[in-house]
Amino acid sequence: MFRLPASGNRPGLRLSPRLIMAGVVAMGSIVAFLVRTETNPITGQTQRVAGITPEDDVRMGLAAMPDLVARFGGEDPDAEQQALVDRVGARLLERGVPEQGPYEFEFHLLADPKTINAFALPGGQVFVTSALLDELKTEGELAGVLGHEIGHVIERHGAEHVARSQLMQGLSGAAVLASYDPDRPQSRTPQMAMMIGQLVTLRYGRDDELESDRWGVTLTARAGYDPRTMIGLMKVLQEASGGRSVPEWQSSHPDPGNRIQRIEHIIAEEWPDGLPPGLEP
Repeated sequence: MFRLPASGNRPGLRLSPRLIMAGVVAMGSIVAFLVRTETNPITGQTQRVAGITPEDDVRMGLAAMPDLVARFGGEDPDAEQQALVDRVGARLLERGVPEQGPYEFEFHLLADPKTINAFALPGGQVFVTSALLDELKTEGELAGVLGHEIGHVIERHGAEHVARSQLMQGLSGAAVLASYDPDRPQSRTPQMAMMIGQLVTLRYGRDDELESDRWGVTLTARAGYDPRTMIGLMKVLQEASGGRSVPEWQSSHPDPGNRIQRIEHIIAEEWPDGLPPGLEP
């Protein structure tokens, strides 16, 4: 027969101060992440963004812009090409995002002739390199690029990334604290905790890209461009990648080939009876 030990002899549960402290740090990080929310001024959704306001987005983007521009060779001096980028960007905003909230959208053509890329900073600073612009065949493809980047701003992916980073820093610190044994200095392995945080961030990064692809499709169509130009854009990126050295699930960006299937699905879902006539390529 199984007998419980006498209460007087029952070993008590003893938690070391180190484990208690780790639990407090972890719980504080999680509570701060869950509680500090903001309402997206365009989508109306409540987001866990660590209390960062849309106005903070604007300030962060403007503060980071000079360093980013310098990293890619400065602003491109070609006034005609810059005017093209400005015109297409303005058309997307006027027809696709009439209520822009506190954001201050600006479109920048960067002089980098080798790096095929486009990106956006929080608050509305949008960039495309001259190397990518040279690869695009139609104005609609440029609209797809800018629409995708506008989507990152609208969805506040930058603020969400900051919030996740703060959460993972807190949890990583708790994990290190809990696993560290002062009698065994080699037990301090923050690299493992950091790797877990990075994998979570990468997964969300792919989700962000797919979410922005939907915005690219939606905004190009609202602006009067054929959203199928997004497929041509993905083919440009696919050719530029020159083959992938790591599996897709380890990358922050989905494979362009897989994104083509996703875009085709979005178009079929949004326009089951076919696209309206008169759209520009």
